[in-house]
Amino acid sequence: MSERDPFLAAASLSGAADADWARAAAPHVDAAVLGGIALDPASRAAARDLVARDRSEFLPADPLAWIDRQLGRLADTPLRPGVNVRSATVDPVREAARVCAERGAVCEVNAHCRQPELRAVGCGESLLRDADRLAEYVSAAAETGATTSVKVRAEVPGVDLAAVADAVADAGADWLHVDAMDSEAVVSELTGGRERREAERPRDGLTVIANNGVRGRATVAEYAAYGADAVSVGRPSERPAALSRVADAVAAWREGELPGSGGAEPPEAPP
Repeated sequence: MSERDPFLAAASLSGAADADWARAAAPHVDAAVLGGIALDPASRAAARDLVARDRSEFLPADPLAWIDRQLGRLADTPLRPGVNVRSATVDPVREAARVCAERGAVCEVNAHCRQPELRAVGCGESLLRDADRLAEYVSAAAETGATTSVKVRAEVPGVDLAAVADAVADAGADWLHVDAMDSEAVVSELTGGRERREAERPRDGLTVIANNGVRGRATVAEYAAYGADAVSVGRPSERPAALSRVADAVAAWREGELPGSGGAEPPEAPP
């Protein structure tokens, strides 16, 4: 598979996406993003608060050692591993990315989680409203040599996702992992026009991975038509039958046998 071929990723699941989870998904996926993992004192305190209200979280004593161990356990698997990281400060992101670079893994900056505890300390979704700080995180990760992804979500009031995409691309991001939040057409807002080179935009160099609602051939075809480069699955990554169905659809996309995979006009957005 070449660098620009469509691919399937397993997206991080808090408290569940570890090396065992990735190994179970490996027969079907091309990449698996572990985590999310809280790195610094503020994000770890927020994660403990989440656990107190019955959310599953990874809280190892040493997050960097955990990342290294988990990635080490995937060294003999055929998939591309990654780690989704949360931090209220930039230096731990750089250190986590350095571990990822040494392991040939993707470092994914979390600008996605919307839990109030994480937003209150400046993690997750709050980074979408502070593009300069998000770009600083991305630059810190990218300068280590790690492939750098940014996980974002659509439908955040006041956030221009295309502007965010340009900012993180300028800072050195390689992937943009987009939780479309049942607004699949947002993908076309990020990718539309790049084939025709209507303008020189930083985001046109990003690999755009579409997430949310990917369940089989129809949804993969829809995201393909909207211009996605890849798709990811969250909860279906724990259901082998569903994962196999999506993997078959992505294989058809890769072979050019999926409607929408050949540059067709995207479907109209719902009214």
